[in-house]
Amino acid sequence: MTEVLTIGRVGVDIYPLQVGVSLREVETFGKYLGGSPTNVAVAAARLGRAAAVITRTGADPFGAFVHDALRSYGVDDRQVTEVPHLPTPVTFCEIHPPDHFPLYFYRHPKAPDLEIHPEELDLAAVRDAGLFWATVTGLSQEPSRAAHFAAWEARGRAPLTVLDLDYRPMFWESAAEAGRWVRQALGHVTVAVGNLDECEVAVGVREPRAAARALLDLGVELAVVKQGPAGVLGMTATETVEVPPVPVEVVNGLGAGDAFGGALCHGLLAGGDLAEVLRFANAAGAIVAGRLACAPAMPTAAEVEAVLAGRLDIAAGAPLPGAGRA
Repeated sequence: MTEVLTIGRVGVDIYPLQVGVSLREVETFGKYLGGSPTNVAVAAARLGRAAAVITRTGADPFGAFVHDALRSYGVDDRQVTEVPHLPTPVTFCEIHPPDHFPLYFYRHPKAPDLEIHPEELDLAAVRDAGLFWATVTGLSQEPSRAAHFAAWEARGRAPLTVLDLDYRPMFWESAAEAGRWVRQALGHVTVAVGNLDECEVAVGVREPRAAARALLDLGVELAVVKQGPAGVLGMTATETVEVPPVPVEVVNGLGAGDAFGGALCHGLLAGGDLAEVLRFANAAGAIVAGRLACAPAMPTAAEVEAVLAGRLDIAAGAPLPGAGRA
């Protein structure tokens, strides 16, 4: 059985190999698998989970690269299909540690991952997955939006149905429009994860505890609020926990949120204590923040445990709680 099934954005990350340099001046780049829900599947697979992704690529060499990369990371790619008339997206970034990582998305005229149709979904696979992870970006256009709601309908609010609040303003007409669809989606999921900005789009407040309570009021059973340098808050109807950030010398913060997400999936499936789950996810995010790429940087369970036990030192710089994402 698939333990972690994600749906949504995929592409190729083209990251500069020079740090602190404008794209205007960069001369060499690395090519990596990208897209937040895809990276979450990779992160979960690196932690030993059986992971798969539902998405679409172009019928081009970058699409073939996506399949090659997924297989190399042990992620099931059987639900990754081609859209012949659309190119596989690429994303460029600049790397200016510790906290400036501008992204440039090339997803025109439309990204293939927004062409996921409800009728092509393997609803049995969606229903049977141990954990199903979707992102708000997938709600930004049709037919992807309808596919997401069809998948949630098939799951029937089964435990560990997760919505990553993942608000990207460049993909939406307005924050108000995004918030409207997010609030509809929250009634279909059991877990919501987001940073303060994303929570504000979803529920209109950014104070962490108020935002978490608002998410619970809209139907979720667990709200996870990432608070930047203040750490992470987790709240259920009966429990509230806060864990501090993990200090790290940041190289590239973009993949940290996806590592956090994959580690959160791992912990939720294991059924551990909420505080321990969030500490593990924080450490995974911090490890990736100290590395250049996203998908290739996802840590193993042994690496995360070494950080938590103090055997692996990544603390040469400022704290980062896994809030960044690609």
